[in-house]
Amino acid sequence: MIQHTVGIIMNGVTGRMGTNQHLIRSIAEIIKQGGVKINPGEVIMPDPILIGRDENKLKKLSTLTGIQSWSTDIDAALKDSRYTVYFDAQTTGRRADAVKKAIKAGKHIYCEKPIAVSTEAALELYKLCTQAGLKNGVVQDKLWLPGIMKIKRLIQQGFFGKILSVRGEFGYWVFEGHSITAQRPSWNYRKEDDGGIIVDMLCHWRYVLDNVFGNVKAVSCLGATHIEKRIDENGNEYTCTADDAAYATFELEGGVIAQFNSSWTVRVRRDDLLTLQVDGTLGSAVAGLRECYTQHYGNTPKPTWNPDIVQPIDFYAGWSKVPEQESYDNAFKAQWELFLKHIVKNDPFPWSLYEGAKGVQLAEKGLESWQKRTWLDIPPLAH
Repeated sequence: MIQHTVGIIMNGVTGRMGTNQHLIRSIAEIIKQGGVKINPGEVIMPDPILIGRDENKLKKLSTLTGIQSWSTDIDAALKDSRYTVYFDAQTTGRRADAVKKAIKAGKHIYCEKPIAVSTEAALELYKLCTQAGLKNGVVQDKLWLPGIMKIKRLIQQGFFGKILSVRGEFGYWVFEGHSITAQRPSWNYRKEDDGGIIVDMLCHWRYVLDNVFGNVKAVSCLGATHIEKRIDENGNEYTCTADDAAYATFELEGGVIAQFNSSWTVRVRRDDLLTLQVDGTLGSAVAGLRECYTQHYGNTPKPTWNPDIVQPIDFYAGWSKVPEQESYDNAFKAQWELFLKHIVKNDPFPWSLYEGAKGVQLAEKGLESWQKRTWLDIPPLAH
């Protein structure tokens, strides 16, 4: 068995996303399964070093995962030739400078989104990697969610006919902390710490729309800070300065109209924390994170408006669940495996830092649209 060992500097793994999705459910699982199989006689094995600012948290993660290497000294790790890949899951404001240092050290780059706090800074990271001949990628996990993969299969099969519209509902109630502890970090609600749901979620909606339904041509976005005061991790009240809800409409190539509501101030009465409804001339589908339900033209009921009687149609009854026709892995792990194959075997990996910059661009245009209260075109980014 030929084993390709890939040393990975994992910076920011002590944070919620870095710990749960990237370390425990991705890299640790890949190691546990015996690496990423290329063929029956060849495998890729990640060799991570855990980097963070809290020594106690790093020790706990080392014990939990069995990964022995950890350090609070990022500069020493960058100098170590055993590690050829740098991964960043820090808070957004710390990312660009750290990635630049890793590029200067000659490391291939893989990082969370948003990749920077501005489009200009994001494009710079991509150009620096390209000029240095380094492979690079951005996390675009929702493309590997089972529900969205089922939508993609339906599109490939021509189920929808001509797609007319996409409606996305995302979010849940994040507790303020006065009586029940908040389930998201406080920096998310402070603009000065690069928080805000527009910056966070429009990066996601950019790659979902571009990759599944059509390139985004224009955006109209309204943000809101619905909750004014919250309690931080130390029990102190703070003023919320970032948007906690966003109401956005997108025009896509091909004439598709997409609408996404994103909110940390909504109570869920729908199938999942994220639902997408796709309506086409021949059929519709509603997908959550995992499940997907369809209604074909021939199964579409014919309602009429009459508020004086009890609704005679059971609108849920006309939908059919898409069966499990494939096996689905953790979305973050699935993309990690593709990136590792890209590093070792040069397999195609189209989700580069350039794609990450497009996400930052849409977030910036969303904020500008809110400020100006107007539609804005999304111009192509220069490579």
